Amino acid sequence: MSQDARNEIRAFITAKFPRMTFTDEQDIFALGFVNSLFAMELVMFIEKAFGTRIPNEELNLDNFRTVARMADLVRRQQSAATAR
Repeated sequence: MSQDARNEIRAFITAKFPRMTFTDEQDIFALGFVNSLFAMELVMFIEKAFGTRIPNEELNLDNFRTVARMADLVRRQQSAATAR
């Protein structure tokens, strides 16, 4: 699942910024092509694509800096949902 999540997240970002190249571990905000407005798009995309809600305490920029961190966030939210 984690690799699938990474692939979907990377594809979403690449569709918005086709000329940028980045790895799953690179900070997309530090690279300078992503801003806080796009972070909200990422939140909406993740919630819709993975059928999860991101709680307020998880809505911090650090969870969205890299593809790897976003995939971890998805995994945590899906694990929490199945544990309920």
